[in-house]
Amino acid sequence: MNTKKSQVKILLAAFEADPFYKSGGLGDVAGSLPRYVASDNYDIRVILPKLSTIPQKYVDKMQFIESFTVPLGWRNQYCGLFELKFSGVRYYFVDNEFYFNRPKVYGEFDDGERIAFFSKAVLESIEHMNGFIPDVLHCNDWHTALTPVFLREQYMQVPGFDQIKTIFTIHNLKFQGMFSADMIGNILGLAGTPAESQIKMGDAVNFMQGALRYSDMLTTVSPSYAKEICTPYYGEHMDGLFNARRASLVGILNGIDYKEFDPLYDKNIEFHFSDKTIQNKKKNKLKLQEELGLEVDETIPMYTIISRLTEQKGLDLVTYILPQLMERKMQLVILGVGDQKYEEAFTWYANNNPKKVAALMKFDAKLSNVLYAASDALLVPSRFEPCGLTQMMAMRYGTLPIVRETGGLKDSVAPYNEYTGSGTGFSFANFNAHELLSTIDNSLMVWYDRPKDWLKMQKQAMKKDYSWRSSAKQYRKLYRKIAGK
Repeated sequence: MNTKKSQVKILLAAFEADPFYKSGGLGDVAGSLPRYVASDNYDIRVILPKLSTIPQKYVDKMQFIESFTVPLGWRNQYCGLFELKFSGVRYYFVDNEFYFNRPKVYGEFDDGERIAFFSKAVLESIEHMNGFIPDVLHCNDWHTALTPVFLREQYMQVPGFDQIKTIFTIHNLKFQGMFSADMIGNILGLAGTPAESQIKMGDAVNFMQGALRYSDMLTTVSPSYAKEICTPYYGEHMDGLFNARRASLVGILNGIDYKEFDPLYDKNIEFHFSDKTIQNKKKNKLKLQEELGLEVDETIPMYTIISRLTEQKGLDLVTYILPQLMERKMQLVILGVGDQKYEEAFTWYANNNPKKVAALMKFDAKLSNVLYAASDALLVPSRFEPCGLTQMMAMRYGTLPIVRETGGLKDSVAPYNEYTGSGTGFSFANFNAHELLSTIDNSLMVWYDRPKDWLKMQKQAMKKDYSWRSSAKQYRKLYRKIAGK
């Protein structure tokens, strides 16, 4: 009996992917997930814009496939298609220097037109992929949200395109792609089509709304976030639409690369350890304390923030309780860049409490790993968090997260149980500074009074599997189901 499954062909479209370019979680997903999905039964490929920020070492290895034009309203724009095989995955790069040879990846004056070009170029490119027509087109965030719209409204006559199924993944609902409604006719070429009313929101065009209405399946990057966006508090004015499409909405938790984040082999840290040699973790803390000018004492717990310094990350709660934290026997290290008010607050406290606080106002991926290895606890009190990866990275290094119970934080961190000693961190429910402080105090109590419980939680956290293997398994199942194979 032949039980071999038929091959599912997937094209994943995103605006960024590690290691070519990454600004956040989207880059992590597009860079890691395909490698774990790829197999004999799953031919997954990735299509990206050929950004000027891509390192030259990758550009030099790209192979030119073909050039063609992409219709955009009344325009016919040049498009070059390049190809690169990397880590067992075939990547395509859409080239147009006018749109993509920019100093900034996002935040340009014509972002709407640039994104619309890429969204349509994805579909035009499929016709030049040497017979590869995907069963599933997996679009990610608002940068590819128009692709399902263009597919249904303008490309159904292309042979094979009527069989393509679409999945749209929301990585952060806060960013939806809102522009002047003039774009509908002038740039999108959708005036007078059914899509015109589907993508309008008031007197604007909303790119993401198009994907939410036109895609066959919707996903988010954690199960809890999929539920949360169906409520007004998290729904960003889209909760009604999510509720209407609830049967087609699922949440799949992101993962992390367990080879990149491994305290036993991490080249960024000096003292390696595992859950069996966790005592070596303290050596990393002592070294970092000395380097940062903090009091060198392994008995003082080091709490860390590794984050973009923005309101979403719950930093208002942290800055509000900083005076109280200065009275606790603990240390605080902050690594990140962002809003000026947070940078100034953390810098002021570091300057006035140099033995207790260190403010590293920069983005440094290697230093992040050093902090994960050295720290005892990680603060992630987010207002909302579609998935969050930092808490998973922290647990990998035996650093216990203190999180608000939202989105992926809720799905990945098991709160401490004082009766059994179980858990992988600490959590609080409401977005409230006093609850955060109470949770930190609870963690300090465990650190000082119940060290066996702390050690038990560290080992439990390190044994958790939040690698991409689990996520990839769920995506494979979803791809096969939607492809009908």
